[in-house]
This record gives sequence, C-alpha cells and structure tokens, in this order.
Amino acid sequence: MTVLASGARAPVNPWFAEVRATVALAWPMVLTNLAQIAMTTTDVMMMGRLGPEALAAGTLGYNLYFAPIIFGLGLLLATSPMMASALGRKLHSVRDVRRTVRQGLWLATAVSVPIWAILWHAETFLVWMGQERPLAETAGSYVRALQWAALPFFGYVVLRSFISALERPGWALTIMFAMVAFNVLANWCLMFGNLGFPALGVPGSGIATTLSSALMFLGMVIIVSTQRQFRRFQLFGRFWRSDWPRFRELLRLGLPIAGAMTFEVTIFNAAALLMGLISAPALAAHAIAIQIASISFMVPMGLSQAATVRVGRAFGAQNLDGITRAGWTAFALGIGFMSLMALTMVLVPRVLISGFIDLGRPENQVVIELAVTFLALAGLFQIFDGAQAVAAGMLRGLHDTKVPMIYSLLGYWGLGLSSGVLLAFPLGFDGVGIWIGLVSGLGIVSLLLFLRWRRRDRLMPWLHRPSSA
Repeated sequence: MTVLASGARAPVNPWFAEVRATVALAWPMVLTNLAQIAMTTTDVMMMGRLGPEALAAGTLGYNLYFAPIIFGLGLLLATSPMMASALGRKLHSVRDVRRTVRQGLWLATAVSVPIWAILWHAETFLVWMGQERPLAETAGSYVRALQWAALPFFGYVVLRSFISALERPGWALTIMFAMVAFNVLANWCLMFGNLGFPALGVPGSGIATTLSSALMFLGMVIIVSTQRQFRRFQLFGRFWRSDWPRFRELLRLGLPIAGAMTFEVTIFNAAALLMGLISAPALAAHAIAIQIASISFMVPMGLSQAATVRVGRAFGAQNLDGITRAGWTAFALGIGFMSLMALTMVLVPRVLISGFIDLGRPENQVVIELAVTFLALAGLFQIFDGAQAVAAGMLRGLHDTKVPMIYSLLGYWGLGLSSGVLLAFPLGFDGVGIWIGLVSGLGIVSLLLFLRWRRRDRLMPWLHRPSSA
C-alpha cells in the first residue's frame, strides 16, 4: 500500500503483490534445494579423499540409490497441492490438512519398505550390470548403510510440504543448513576415524547421511509440534487412524508426479551412459556441464514448489485471477533467471569450467573444449528446463499430474533419447548429438506443458458448473 497526499492508501498492484509473495515463498525453498546439493557434494568430495576406487564405488552406490528415492519423492510431493488447495478453500482447515499429513507419512512408510528390499541387494544388481566384484561389494556396503535414510527423508519431505503450504518455508532452510554442517562432521568422524570413531570408509558416509536424514525429520517434528503457527494442527494426533480415501487420493496425484520425475532423471542417467560409450573425455565434459546446469536448476525448482503452493491456494479458493497471477508470475521469474544463466554459460564458459578442472594443464584441453561446446547447448537447455520445471509446478497446483507425466514420457524418452542416439552414433555427432537430444526433449516437454497451462480453464470444473441463481 502507498499513502496518497490525502492520507488515503492507494491499492497495491496485485501483480506486484504476487511477485513479492512468490519471491518470499521461493527463496527459502531455493536455498534449501542448494543445501541438499551441498550435502551430496560434500559426500563426494570426502569420498574422493579416500581414493579413486572409493569415489567410484560411492558414485555407483549413490546413483543406484537415487532412482527409487526420486520415485518416492514424487509420490510425496502430492501432499503439497492437496494441503495448499485445502487452505485455499478454508484458511483454518486444520482437520483436512492434518489428514493429508497423516496419510503422507503413511505413504512414506509404505514406499520405504520396497525401496529397502530392493537396495539391500545393491551389490547383486551392480554385478549383474557388469561392475567389478570388489567395486560392487564396496558400493553394496555403502548402500546398505545409506538405504535407511529413505524413510526419515520422506517424512521430512511431508512436513516440509506442510510448512510450505502455510507459506512458512524458512524453518526447513534452517534445519537443512544445520544438517549440512552435521553431515560434514559425521563424514569426517565415520569415514576417517576421527574423534575416537572407527574408520569405516565409504559405508561411514552412508551412516552419516542416514543420521543426518533422521535428525532432519526429528527437527521438523519438533518445529511443527512446538511453534504456535503449526502446533494448532496437532499433526500427530490419532496418527494410527486410517483414512483410505485420502491415501488413494495421494496415490492418484503422486504416482504421475513420481513417473514424470523418474522419466526426467533417468534420461540424464541414460545420457551419461551413452557419453561413456563415446569417450572418457566426453563423459568428463558432460559431467562438468550437467553439474553446472544442476546448480542453476535449483532456482526454478524452488519457484516450481512455490508455484504449486500459490496456484494451489488460489485453486482451492476458486480464484481464477489468483491462479492466473500466481502461475504467470512464477513462470516469468523462472524464465528470467534461466535466461541470465544461459547468457553466463555462453559468454564465460571457461570461468564456470575452471571450478571443476585445471584450465592450464595440457592433458585437460580436450575435456575443456568439449565442456565449452556442451555449455553453449546448455544455455538453450537452461531456458527449456526452467520452463518445464515451473510449468509442471503450476499444473500440480491445479491437481493436474497425469497428462504432464505422459508429456514427460513422450518428450524425454520418445523424442529426446531417440534423437540423441540417432545424432550421436549413426550420424556421427558424438556428444553434441546427445546434448541436442536433451535440448529437444526438454523443449517439447516445456512447450506441451506451456500449452496445457494456456488451456487451464478446462482443468477447473467449478468454472463450468451452472449457476444456482
């Protein structure tokens, strides 16, 4: 509000108000995502100090762990639009929100059990995939320590969705930054045998991550149980009471989200495997370019999470103008940021690459030149990736998840992978062909999601109900 000369207050432009609300909600989410990346990065850096074999085993194990975790994460992200729309319908919708949190924690437990069963046999899977047995044994012991982190991490995701739906995401950021520091300390103690702890090597990192995840969840439990704005929901009251309709609704929304996220993540895993078939320098350059792109992606990911909440609350309130403002605001912010990142990758690629590899060493020149080329393509990649991420979050706010999953399957695996393989191998474009495939897949998915958002009126049944007047 601005004060006029007469003393009256002029109304604030609703678009400016939406920008402020979206940024206020998104920035803690962005920093929380970056903190999660920092936790993984410190694990990798500390494994590297154990030697190349330990680093290779840890990388293999984590990649095997990551795919089912992404699937479970997608399932539980359905709690966010459900709580947001409930709060949009009724701001003090305590019972409805509590039911969603309770069944979200039930779902977290249900999905963790098969994940544990699968990951317990990580060594066997890696041997089947052709990995050397000593490497597979080390990776398997790491995964057996790491797999127990799944349940507390999923519980943390549910409670993070709860506080985000209430537009109070700062607590999750505080807890995550504390856990980054704890994770470094726990790795230092358990991997290297400091402060009287046994030197467990790579499995010690798995134990450290499990302890960090357990403390993350415990911290969130304490926050939602003691802070005034959260404790009135009494989230853990009558926890064992079943609510199968709500559980089925979570599955209905969450399974397509999980599918879409799995299709997206696995296309990047496939790209890395294909790069390995081309050459070691191509794989190294690809890893550098993808890591840079992954860091910048944390911003549109946070905006996507904010868009789900803001659109979801307007959707629950049946506020068509609010839905429009919330969606387009997040989309514009995401595209704007990723456009700046694209320019940076194109204009100063060597500055970015220097954080990962020594530019002055002659033996690195092939990797550097390839990485420069890949980053040029990543500039276009960034804009499409930001667009599809935020658009997916906007549509989740409307409880629209099934069709976006189909778009992801067609775009990533139908167009992206097939065109990448065709360009890389029969047509001889090598790594550049793989990257063109990634850009193509992301481009078509972002376009399809954008067009579906443009036709969002058909996703709001209350617009088409006959008036009772």
